Amino acid sequence: MKLSVIALFALFAVSAQAQVVVGLVDVQKVLTTIKEGQSIVKKLEASFNEKKATLKKEEERIKKMGEDLKKQAAVLSEQARLTKEREIQENIAKVQAKATDFQRDMQKMENDLKRPVIVKLRPVIEEVSKAAGVTMTFELGSAPIIYAENKKDLTDDVVKAYDKKSK
Repeated sequence: MKLSVIALFALFAVSAQAQVVVGLVDVQKVLTTIKEGQSIVKKLEASFNEKKATLKKEEERIKKMGEDLKKQAAVLSEQARLTKEREIQENIAKVQAKATDFQRDMQKMENDLKRPVIVKLRPVIEEVSKAAGVTMTFELGSAPIIYAENKKDLTDDVVKAYDKKSK
């Protein structure tokens, strides 16, 4: 225990003398800028638009059911009107459930598509960080760094290095 405390103090003493440079990388920007990431965005957009169109058709069908009910309300019996209203409510609930499922599916698809790219991205970030001479590198979106005296944004360099390696 004493040895680890002494080692920690020694590390801080050495690092206090050396200039600490913090590297920052906007991983989201990298993912949407690299060629492989742009391909992922296109796949996600295509899937999203397909699901959106499906939901829109369902919503239009429900809207028509509501309009038909309004037109027929005067001639329908109370029981028939209540049955149609219940049917409309059930359809609305089904569409809401489908929208939730679609949202979950899209999130899973995005994670599944991005995961392999992020795995390949880590060594590139390390390589660019070492070349830039930074002491440590943080992700801009998740790092709680509010201020760093010496910092470098490595995002554009990471994009260039990743695309160069991916060719």
